[in-house]
Amino acid sequence: MKAVVYKGPFEVAVEEVQKPRLQHPNEVIVRVTSTAICGSDLHMYEGRTAAEPGIVFGHENMGIVEELGEGITSLKKGDRVVMPFNVACGFCKNCVADYTGFCLTVNPGFAGGAYGYVAMGPWTGGQAEYLRVPYADFNCLKLPEGAENESDFILLADIFPTGYHGNELAQVSPGESVVVYGGGPVGLMAAYSAMIRGASRVFVVDRVLERLQKAEEIGAIPINFAEGNPVEQIKEQTNGEGTDKGIDAVGYQAMARGENREEPAAVLNSIIETVRPTGALGIPGLYVPADPGGPDEQAKKGRLMVSIGKLFEKGLRLGTGQCNVKRYNRQLRDLIISGRARPSFVVSHELPLAEAPTAYEKFDKRIEGYTKVVLHPGQ
Repeated sequence: MKAVVYKGPFEVAVEEVQKPRLQHPNEVIVRVTSTAICGSDLHMYEGRTAAEPGIVFGHENMGIVEELGEGITSLKKGDRVVMPFNVACGFCKNCVADYTGFCLTVNPGFAGGAYGYVAMGPWTGGQAEYLRVPYADFNCLKLPEGAENESDFILLADIFPTGYHGNELAQVSPGESVVVYGGGPVGLMAAYSAMIRGASRVFVVDRVLERLQKAEEIGAIPINFAEGNPVEQIKEQTNGEGTDKGIDAVGYQAMARGENREEPAAVLNSIIETVRPTGALGIPGLYVPADPGGPDEQAKKGRLMVSIGKLFEKGLRLGTGQCNVKRYNRQLRDLIISGRARPSFVVSHELPLAEAPTAYEKFDKRIEGYTKVVLHPGQ
């Protein structure tokens, strides 16, 4: 089968690889119909992780069940399904507690597993024609038959639940004001989710004009940090108080304000300044324990200069960690089915799998409007 294979920094290729086979009675083989490129895939693409050449990318996947293990009870051939990026067993201590992003079974020695991602277990990615899904009764979310809302449902694999998770970490409530740092796909999903949860005002901070325009189109207030200090811009619009809640949808590759260089703690420190005393922060943006491309020796070890004193002084609460997709994906699916959510507004390009190398290059460079790419292996 054809799959997107990592070759080295800034290079992927679509190559022939072995088609997956069932290895356990609780597995299924899914024929992939949609698979998305995620911002976190770019960390590997850029050589900012320990990923080795040969890894098949792709943790945002959906498709049609084609083969079933003899132990499968809730699925049948032909079912349309979407899989959380978290590979989870469903029965360990963390899964039972709804922390499926921190499964203790699927990646021995580490809490958490994922498809096609470095250090996240042996699970091959789904930017391919077929995907092996373990613990499939637990991991597959069934969808309505047909092809309707394909570009909405694919976002249930990661970014829609992850944006919602940022709101859950920050405990966003109706009527509150929220700042979202980062207007990429997860940031836009966080802003969209804040509105679904009833936020009164949502600010989105970025400097990419297409992202800020998208934020404005969904009713958020765009803040261009290239035009001035975002903290000051937001406080001017909140009577000097700041927002009730804040969400970091950027992570460790944050850019220094007014400069074209990375400053890994820039967003963390800005969000601490932006949120009012006794507010709360949600940090779904990715931070890593090691970053080979970090701007200094401490950053390369995942150690950042964060204003912990200001965080303490303001009495801010803090929630972190990757999304436990299973906690949210059924409810978000039903919002899509009912017509109350259309997250596909973030999708900028839908392309055949063969165009993945070009899509990675343009998405990484943030050019030609590439904001969220969905690949279709069947095209």
